[in-house]
Amino acid sequence: MAALQTFHLAHLPPEIAVHIALYTEVQNASFLRDQLLQGNLDFEYALIDASVVVSTTHVLAAVFRAANDYLNGRLKSRNVHSEIVISLGANNNIATSLKVFGITATSTSVIAIKLSTGPFITASSVAEHLSLSVEGMSVTFNDGNLAPFTDEAKVRKLYRLSGAGKEGSKGKRRRKDGSEEGSAAVDGVGRADRDPEKERKELEIAILGLMALRGAV
Repeated sequence: MAALQTFHLAHLPPEIAVHIALYTEVQNASFLRDQLLQGNLDFEYALIDASVVVSTTHVLAAVFRAANDYLNGRLKSRNVHSEIVISLGANNNIATSLKVFGITATSTSVIAIKLSTGPFITASSVAEHLSLSVEGMSVTFNDGNLAPFTDEAKVRKLYRLSGAGKEGSKGKRRRKDGSEEGSAAVDGVGRADRDPEKERKELEIAILGLMALRGAV
């Protein structure tokens, strides 16, 4: 059975439960993506490539935005689950957001999200369907399990945050070749004091800020 987790987000009706499962070593991403493209209602999920996600908060922020738009009749896409994927984007380009944040034919780490938009959608029904449908290893959805799959360079590029989450990058001048003064790559200075957890948190904060700005437009 899938290692499914159920969340009840603040400021959302209690009946709108959020069911999330994280899968690694996924073998049938192409099949899952095809079901979405074909509009198969049995596969109405938000299927996100975990490589472009930095934290559980990153995901839940998108879920909240999409659920709120669903409840207030403001969806820009065909359902609340595709809206979750779109809500991860830093701009309003729907096609681009679906392409870069959604599952691809070659995704090997995938986050599956299902909202209880009706009484027939329960944690047990979602877990059972995912277990039968996803060929991969189900692990607990938490920051520790997400971290190994995050492509931070790709995430920075998607959100245009070249310096965010890079400890020590603030306040440094750039040379003519584009490198920063004091950088290990040029000056040979080691980064023994580098704090990956702190850098990920800074990156998360920058991303959430961009998502919030998008929501205000």
